[in-house]
Amino acid sequence: MDQHKRKRWLAAGTTALLSVSIIAGCNSGSGKQPTGQQQTGEPPKLQALTYWVGLASNVAATLKSFGDMTVYQELQKKTGVNVQFQHPPVGQEKDQFNLMITGNKLPDVIEYGWTGYPGGPEKAIKDGKIIKLNDIIAKNAPNLKKILDANPDWKKQIVTDEGSIYGFPFLRGDDYLLVSNGIALRKDWLDKLNMKMPETLDDWHKVLTAIKKTDLNGNGKADEIPLLIGKGDMGGAIPFLGSFGVNYDFYQVNGKVSYGPTQPEYKQFLTLMNTWYKEGLLDPDFAVTDSKLKDAKVTGNQLFATVMSTGSGIGNYTSLVNNKIPGFKLVAAPFPVVKQGDKKMWSAKSYNFSGGVAAAISTTNANPEATAKWLDYAYSDEGKMLFNFGVEGVSYKMENGYPVYLDSIMNPKDTSMAYAMARHVRANFNGPFVQDKRYMEQYAALPEQKDSIRIWSEPTNERKLPQVTPTASESGKFASIMNDVNTFKDEMFNKFIMGAEPLDNFDKYVKTIEGMGIQDAIKIQQAALERYNKR
Repeated sequence: MDQHKRKRWLAAGTTALLSVSIIAGCNSGSGKQPTGQQQTGEPPKLQALTYWVGLASNVAATLKSFGDMTVYQELQKKTGVNVQFQHPPVGQEKDQFNLMITGNKLPDVIEYGWTGYPGGPEKAIKDGKIIKLNDIIAKNAPNLKKILDANPDWKKQIVTDEGSIYGFPFLRGDDYLLVSNGIALRKDWLDKLNMKMPETLDDWHKVLTAIKKTDLNGNGKADEIPLLIGKGDMGGAIPFLGSFGVNYDFYQVNGKVSYGPTQPEYKQFLTLMNTWYKEGLLDPDFAVTDSKLKDAKVTGNQLFATVMSTGSGIGNYTSLVNNKIPGFKLVAAPFPVVKQGDKKMWSAKSYNFSGGVAAAISTTNANPEATAKWLDYAYSDEGKMLFNFGVEGVSYKMENGYPVYLDSIMNPKDTSMAYAMARHVRANFNGPFVQDKRYMEQYAALPEQKDSIRIWSEPTNERKLPQVTPTASESGKFASIMNDVNTFKDEMFNKFIMGAEPLDNFDKYVKTIEGMGIQDAIKIQQAALERYNKR
């Protein structure tokens, strides 16, 4: 930095001084929040940063850049650092990342799902794209360091098998934040039928059959759709498939890895779905129904049950209908079991750190230490409040020590709550900070939303694999195998359920997947699990 610029920085130093206080606990939960005296760090010796990050759809709905958000405008006031955001076109993030990362001059900060880098984040370090951050965080990021020291399981999730920290992570600070997706149904229709909430697969069959036979929307047409699920739901809530104890991907039982879509239990699931499809209980258009068509079926008073989230599902649909459908009531349904008393093993429960989403510092960054100090602010008391709630008086107010979003967010006149919130903070998507439980307590404000989090959190998820990663040498082979397997698996999912492929050919289907190398992929995942357990 030249002397002229340095003088300008020092002149602003008083107002730019960062508080690197240790984060205090959010209400309650698994995340341990360290306590102790606050530390004061040097202001980052920066004037500008280039920051590459996808423009979240919540933000893109009303703003053109993260730089227009309250959180980053306030952050510039506090730090004096001007951040120049670089956003790839929405929907083109992966392609644009691949182009960007091959350049000679990289952005200073790159926020991305680094498990999606070919070979994983460790390979990105070895390729000379991003910096290994262990020492830099230890010396320049006291807030994040304290959090990781207090939560060793979180640290285990954010490092590579080699122990490298590759980015400033997005951390869900409470178990309450780990589940937001599951099966929901029209409770008002269930009440009209005088039927109880279904719990077993037989219960579901009886309820769906009654839905099919009854004109519950009162339009004189047999247009009620009992159930809509598709292969897109299998990666999250895995509805009804999880009832049989397997998933749509790799899983583990007592440390042994298996592949769900080749198991006998998967055939049982397909057989059930094929039966329901033939009986008209499963939406005949399940294979081609996108999110917009699904929205139309819910708000058009046709659909009884489907997979949805707490916010954009139960909350959003309830708001959209807004008394247009008398008695409309969406509620969460428990994950079904084969028979009463069976253990619920699968849900859409996520991890405290998932997808490798982190803000990495590139190797062409001229001042990585100061950049780390700037990023570390988000993990301080003040930073946590800023990233989750924004600026007091602008986006929230304090009531009895509790940050309450203002009415302009909770009841916006010109847009949805999700979009209004994203004008100010990153709480309702992700980023390099610790997400606060108190955000979700308000975002999921309806009683039905609060119940959904409790109900969808019931399964143990004991068979779920942690976020394992293949080695750089394994990743190419693994990706090649799974590209072929996933394409074939998805194609056959629809064919088996719709009857285009007889279920008598299931063994032939399994042999085809085995011929594609699934056993080698299982071995790679097994080795990755063993490495993960040794982290």
